[in-house]
Order: sequence, then structure tokens, then C-alpha cells
Amino acid sequence: MQQGVNFYIPTAALAAVLLVKLPALVRGWRSPLVRTVNALILLHCAGFFFSAPPTVTAVNRLTGISNFSALLVHCILCAYACTCLALMENWRGDKAGRPRTRWRVRVWILGHCLVVLLVIVCFVLGDVPDERPSDFDTYYANTPFIGEMLVLYLSSSVVAAGRATVVCWSWSLALRKEIRTDGPAAADGWLRASLYVLGAGFLSNFFCGSFKLLAVAARWDGRNWDVLNAGVAEYAPFGAMIVTLGFLLPVFGPWVTERLVEPGRTFLALAPLMRVVRPSATGGPDPLALTTPWYAGPEQRLVNRMTNIQDGMLRLRPYCADGIRELAYREAVRKGASRPDAVAAGLAAMLHAAAEARARATPADEDESRRAAHALRSSETEYGDLMVRVSRALPPRREPHRRGAVPMAGARRPPT
Repeated sequence: MQQGVNFYIPTAALAAVLLVKLPALVRGWRSPLVRTVNALILLHCAGFFFSAPPTVTAVNRLTGISNFSALLVHCILCAYACTCLALMENWRGDKAGRPRTRWRVRVWILGHCLVVLLVIVCFVLGDVPDERPSDFDTYYANTPFIGEMLVLYLSSSVVAAGRATVVCWSWSLALRKEIRTDGPAAADGWLRASLYVLGAGFLSNFFCGSFKLLAVAARWDGRNWDVLNAGVAEYAPFGAMIVTLGFLLPVFGPWVTERLVEPGRTFLALAPLMRVVRPSATGGPDPLALTTPWYAGPEQRLVNRMTNIQDGMLRLRPYCADGIRELAYREAVRKGASRPDAVAAGLAAMLHAAAEARARATPADEDESRRAAHALRSSETEYGDLMVRVSRALPPRREPHRRGAVPMAGARRPPT
């Protein structure tokens, strides 16, 4: 069992991914892209499981046919290579070129079905009495029909990997050209990252298949290059994992961006505004502020911070002076700022001055504060990202340093 750990761990991981994607498969069964992605994960999972030495031995004993596992694994890997190519075609194809995409996918499927059929015929005609769970390819390279079977299987794998590598790199170059012409918004970042990862994975598979072919050809010439086959057997699973990771990046990447990266980025951007609107530290911790538990995710942290900022701005309202906002707004416009940035600059100056006025306990004129509140509400309605803009427009934080000053014992962190 210890020999199969390196195979069973990826098997369990891929099976978990397949279970997570099962509801999406049921909902989107009519989509060729959805079906192909799930077929790819399933075949990759099966390839790892049936390639594990304990599984190889168990399958051979269960069927009563020596080296039946070799045939099974070769067929699974042929189907996996075909699925990779079909997925690339379905992924890149658009609605206008859908008939052509279907034709190319059918060609790849028919070609690999023919290869699988010939592999089975060669295995049946060949003679493989000795069980070889780890060096089947080189051990039987000179056996009639088995040598031909190996050439068919390995050649199809190398051709598929080479074709997929070319597609990935040409597609990535086309996207780079679009970015130069239309800007970064022309291509999704996760798509570009996926193509780079896929290109590396397919290139790894191409070299692995080529090295195995060299090892088999060396046996035909009476040489012993079995070390190539042994090295490939050890590192080939990593190339397959890279390919699967490349296909999963566009699936889970947008979720990571939406749920983790963007909320975390906004949370950090709001830190200056949070420091301005919260009560002064000399007044002790704010009992009304929402506290965030340590296990909270970025989305929950962002919601709590925005709530605390809104509450802080409400309590800061009596100290807000609309005249300060108006002067700062006009100054920003005079310097050439866009209207959203000028609005943010005006509000930032007003809130910063209000925080200083609160520290001095000098409220603003009631009419001034009423106009300031109206301006803030109007700006919030007009600009969805107003809080972030205001936070970025605030002046840099100035930390007072006193010689010999030390933090007060028992001091609590301010709410987030």
C-alpha cells in the first residue's frame, strides 16, 4: 500500500473535485464544455487509481489475465489525451465556428477510438505471460504485436500533447496581441494563467512520451535505456496534475477573485478611512462597533468594516463642515482631477477636518453639517466605490513618536 500513496492522494483530491462539480454537471449537462471538463477529471482520477502498483496487482488477479492493468491504463490514458484535445477545441471555439469545432472534436475522438481498438487487438494477439507492474513498456518492447501496441499508444500520446502545447502557446500569443491592441481588459487574467500552466503541463507530457518512445526504440536496437522509462514513471504524474490544474484555474479562479482577492483588497483600501471615522483611541474601545472574529473570511471582514465606517460617519456628522468639502473639491478640479476623484478629495478633506474637530470637541455649524450630510448621501448614490475613493484620497497617516513612549498595558485593538 505504501507504494501507491503517491497515486492514491491525487486520486482522492481529484475525486473530491469531481464531487464538488457534480451539481454543475447535472445543471449544465447539455454543454459540451461542462461534459468534457468532468470527463477529463474522471479519466485523470481513473488513470491515477489504476496506475497505482497495488491496484495493478489487484486488477491482474481479479481478471486472471497477466498485465491486463497495462492494457487498461493505456486505454484510459489514450482517452485522457483525447479529452484534453476535445476540451481545448470546445474551450476555444466560439458560436460562429461551432460546426467546425464539432468536426474537429469528432476527428480527435474517432482517431483515438481507432488507436484504442488497435491497442486492444495488439494486446490480444501478443503474449505477455510475466506480470510487469512498473516496466511493462521496456520489458515487452521486442515482443511481437506488443511493440506495435506500445508505438501506437505512445505516438498518439506524444502527438496529442504536442498539438495541445502548440494550441496553448499560439492562443496565449494571440491574447497577448489583443492586450497590446485593446488593453488588459481584452483578456481574462485567469485564462492567460491557465494557458501558461497548460502549456507547461502538455510540454511535460510531450517529453515524457518521447522519452518512453526512446526507451522502447533502444530495446529494438539492443540497447538498455530503461532509466528513461523509470524516470518518466516517477515524474509523469506531476505533468498530468499540472494539466488538470490548468483546466481548473478558469473554473475556480473567478470564484477566488470574487470571494477572496477583491474583498481583501477593498478591506485593506478602507483602512485609512476606518482610522479617521472611528472614535479617538483616548476614549477607549468603541462598544457599538462590530468586532470581527479571527476565523472570519475576507467578505465578512469587509462587511463589518463598511458597517463600522458608516456608523462612524454618522457619529462624525455634527463635526462635518460643507465649506471645507467645497473648497477641497474646487481645488481638486482646478488641478485637473476627474469629477469622481474631485468629489472623493472634497469628502476626504471634510472627514479629516471633522475628525480633528471632534478631537477638539468643536462641532460645526448645524447648517454646514446638514449640507455636508446631503452632499455625502448624494455622492454615495452616484458612485458605488465612493468609500474606497475617499479612503485613498485621505492624507498619509502621521504617527506621533515620543521618546520613551511605550504601549499602554491591556490596550485593545480598534475594531475593523
